[in-house]
Amino acid sequence: MTEKLWLKNYPKGVPANIDPEAYPRLTDMLDECLKRYRDLPAFIFMGKALTFGELDRLSTNFAAYLHSRGLEPGDRIALMMPNMLQYPIALFGALRAGLIVVNTNPLYTPREMRHQFVDSGAKAIVIAENFAANLEQIIGETQIKTVILASIGEMLGLKGVLVNFVVRHVKKMVPKYNLANTVCFTDCLRQGQKFTIKPFESGPDDTIILQYTGGTTGVSKGAMLTNRNLVANMQQIRAWLTPVLPEGKVVALCPLPLYHIFAFTVNCLAFMSVGGRNVLIVNARDIPALIKEWRTHKPNIFTGVNTLFNALLNHPDFASLDFSNLRAAVGGGMAVQRAVAERWQKTTGCQLTEGYGLTESSPVLSVNPVDENNRLGTIGMPVPSTDMRILNSQGQIGELRETGEIQAKGPQIMKGYWQRPEATAEVIQDGWLSTGDIGYMTEDGYFLIVDRKKDMILVSGFNVYPNEVEDVIATHPKVMEVAVVGVSDEKSGEVVKAFIVKKDQSLTAEEMTTYCRTQMTGYKVPRYIEFRQELPKTNVGKILRRALRD
Repeated sequence: MTEKLWLKNYPKGVPANIDPEAYPRLTDMLDECLKRYRDLPAFIFMGKALTFGELDRLSTNFAAYLHSRGLEPGDRIALMMPNMLQYPIALFGALRAGLIVVNTNPLYTPREMRHQFVDSGAKAIVIAENFAANLEQIIGETQIKTVILASIGEMLGLKGVLVNFVVRHVKKMVPKYNLANTVCFTDCLRQGQKFTIKPFESGPDDTIILQYTGGTTGVSKGAMLTNRNLVANMQQIRAWLTPVLPEGKVVALCPLPLYHIFAFTVNCLAFMSVGGRNVLIVNARDIPALIKEWRTHKPNIFTGVNTLFNALLNHPDFASLDFSNLRAAVGGGMAVQRAVAERWQKTTGCQLTEGYGLTESSPVLSVNPVDENNRLGTIGMPVPSTDMRILNSQGQIGELRETGEIQAKGPQIMKGYWQRPEATAEVIQDGWLSTGDIGYMTEDGYFLIVDRKKDMILVSGFNVYPNEVEDVIATHPKVMEVAVVGVSDEKSGEVVKAFIVKKDQSLTAEEMTTYCRTQMTGYKVPRYIEFRQELPKTNVGKILRRALRD
C-alpha cells in the first residue's frame, strides 16, 4: 500500500510539501525571526522576560566568547541544564559559532555523562551549577576544557540573588564541587562583547545537533541532526499548526525540557519562528508551580506528555483554571491514553492533539489535525513532505489495516548515528527509517500505533500490546497511573504483569482482575498486579517499562 491516502484528508490550508531548502542554515531562519520580532518576549522565566532582540544580542556575545576561547566550527559543546534563560542563549550562541550542540539531560548519572561526553568528544560544556559535582567526578576522562557554570537566578536581576540564596543555602540543591578554571555564564556574556564571531562556512547537510537517544536498545547513540533536518521539521510543524499559531501572538507554556527533542523543535524552534513566547517551567513535576504559571500567563498552546496531562487532571486546583485562551494541547513523547484525552477535553474544553515522532526524525513525523478531524487514539497523518508505510512480518509493504513496523521517509530524517555506520545501516535503508513501532494505517490515511516492537508480550504465541492493556486499566476510576510489562512464564512463555498507582486506596488486585476480564480476552488479562506508590519515569515523564522489567 504505497498511495498517500492522507493527502485527500489534509486539513484546509496545510500544503502537501514544504521547502526544506528555504534556509540553507537554521541560523538564517533564526536571524530573520530575531530581527522581525525584536521587541516581543521570546522566553519568560520566573517572571523575567527575554525579548527576541535581547536574545539576538546575548547569543551573539556568547558566540564571540566561544570563538575567543579557541573553540572552532564543528567542535562539540554540551548543554546540561533544565529550562532557564541561559539555555536558548547558549543554544543559539553555539549555533552562531558553528559548534555542534550536544543536548544533555541534567539528571544523568556520572556514568551516563561520561558516555555521552566521551562519545561526542565534547570540548566545552554549559552546565547548571546544581550538577557540577557530577561533572567533577568524570571530567578528567573527557576532552572538556571549557566549563561554563549557570545558576538559576543569575539572569533574574536583584530577584535572582534571593533565588540563588534559597537554591544554594536553604534548599541545598547545589552539592559542593571543585572544578578548576570555570567561568560563570553572565561573565561570558560580558567578555563576549569585546570579541567578534569569526566567519565560517556551513551548509544544509552539516550536523548542528547531536541528540542522544534514550539508549532503549543497548548503548545511547547520538542522532546527527542537520540544518536541513531541523529547518524542515520546524516548517512542517508550523505548516500543520498554522490555525493555532497566530503570528506574534502565541503564548506557549513549556514544561517539557528544551534539551528534549520534542520541546526543542516544537517550542524552541517552531513557536519561536512565528514570534511566539515560551513560558519556561524549570521543573514539570512541580504541579502547583506549573498551575501558578498557567494562572499568570493563560497560555493558548500547551505541550506535554500523557503522564503530565494526567497529573494536572488529578490536581485539585487544575479544574479551576481559566481555559478560555487555550487553543491547542499537543501530546507527544509517549502514547496518549484515551481516558486521559477524554477527561482533558471535558475539563478544559480543548481537545488533546496527539503527535508522533522519534529523536531520529527531528522529531515530528505525524500529527492529528487541530480541528474537528482530530481522531482520538490515532497519531494522525504524516506531516507535509513526509511518507509513512507499514512493513509486515514478511518484510513486504502492508495492506490497509495490516499490522507491521512503521517506516518513514522525509527531509527531517537524521543523517545517521554519530560514528556508528553499522547502527545507521540497521535503521535507515533507501532513505526509509525503521521506527521500531508497530502500527497500521486506516483507509483515510490515519496511522495507529499498537506498541513498541520490543515491548510486545508473547503469551502462548499471541501478541499482547502493553498500550492496549494500559488503556483499558486506565479507564478504571480508582487508577491513577499504570504500566504493563511481560514476565517469563514456564507454561506460556510470557504473561502480563501490571504495575498500578492507586487513585482510590480501596482498589484490590481481585477487583482489577475482574474488571479486566470484562474488557479483554483471557490471555491479555494481567496474571500479576503490583501496586506502587509511583512509577519510574524519565525526566520528561515517560514511564520506564524497562526499569519495571529489570
